[in-house]
Amino acid sequence: MNNEVMNSIYSQVSIKDGKKVIENILLDIYFKPGISTKDIARKTLLPLPIVAAIKKEFIKAGVIEQNRGVNCTPRGIRLVEHTMGYGQLDRSLYQRLKYEQWQPDELDSMLTKLEGVFEGRPQVDVTIDQSRCTLETSMKRAILALRHEALIGRDIVCLGDDDLVSVSLGFLLKQLFQQDAHKSNTRIHLFEIDKRIISYVNYLAEVEDLPIVCYEMDFREQLPADFLRRFDCVFTDPPYTQQGMSLFVSRGVQLLKQEIGLPIFLSFAHKSPDFALAMQREFSRMGLLVTSVLPRFNEYIGAEIIGNTSQMIVLQSTEETKESIARDYRDALYTGEVRRTIRSYECKRCNHVTEVGFQMQWQTIEQLKKEGCPSCRHDTFELIQKKNA
Repeated sequence: MNNEVMNSIYSQVSIKDGKKVIENILLDIYFKPGISTKDIARKTLLPLPIVAAIKKEFIKAGVIEQNRGVNCTPRGIRLVEHTMGYGQLDRSLYQRLKYEQWQPDELDSMLTKLEGVFEGRPQVDVTIDQSRCTLETSMKRAILALRHEALIGRDIVCLGDDDLVSVSLGFLLKQLFQQDAHKSNTRIHLFEIDKRIISYVNYLAEVEDLPIVCYEMDFREQLPADFLRRFDCVFTDPPYTQQGMSLFVSRGVQLLKQEIGLPIFLSFAHKSPDFALAMQREFSRMGLLVTSVLPRFNEYIGAEIIGNTSQMIVLQSTEETKESIARDYRDALYTGEVRRTIRSYECKRCNHVTEVGFQMQWQTIEQLKKEGCPSCRHDTFELIQKKNA
């Protein structure tokens, strides 16, 4: 959201927490008329003098007034409702989703419709580390954006989306805005290497009238300059390798606006302490703040290798945020490239042995099962040997 009032106040008040905090203060006043300065400070974790200074600038701009607490003026209401996109919002549902423990039955009719949408997803391509999360997980991610004020009136980008988070974001906006997601002033962008997913999401965006635009993109290539520093929020569930995490988060940093306090929602497997420490070092190197880690936040279908779950790591931009990978990336990225193993599978019908692995005819057991044994076309195998490539 680009707003002259917010920019002016941010330039007048010396605050290291970013412009987004000023926007959040105005939203608190809008949704809780009569809120006290002390309550605003408690909620934002800002010192009282800073909150008082921001409030003073809002009053000078004619956006709020002090009258039995702090309230929005008609101009302030127009600013929130028209410029920020909250005008035709279902306020009751928004407040429940933001402040209360979310229950699936809260959105029962929408989730019922989405069940068929999620069942129709393209099959996973394990060569690029796809692993589909559940419908409930995808919706939890969308609600997480709402709770971080990163949903309404924002430019959101999903880096890869076999989990259909872009679609869940769109459907949640429809639920909040009387079935017209475009009233939210939100724009959702999907960058994806898999043409099947692009085609599917484009189809859904058209038939459901969702504010989603898709682009085919390989993150190993430099990002187009037109997209850099444009977005308010990033979602990504990258390959579960150190290289994959670094590349996808780095691309996310390149796409974020150069502002303090913008979120990157990173879904990633639970890892060993040594691996987690290396991740923290990489976040620090990119000038990103870890604001929360939610264990077992994500659940997946058929992802036994990671225990069917992964964590949600919420990162936040700072003054020092800068990508660690700016140009083309040519090293190993996906699990099959980083951990080059060859597995020997024996056909349970004819005992023919077939090798599966990186840069071989069959890179995964799923591909071998789909095509069948090269000798008898049977599709049941037993793993008999595993070795490094």
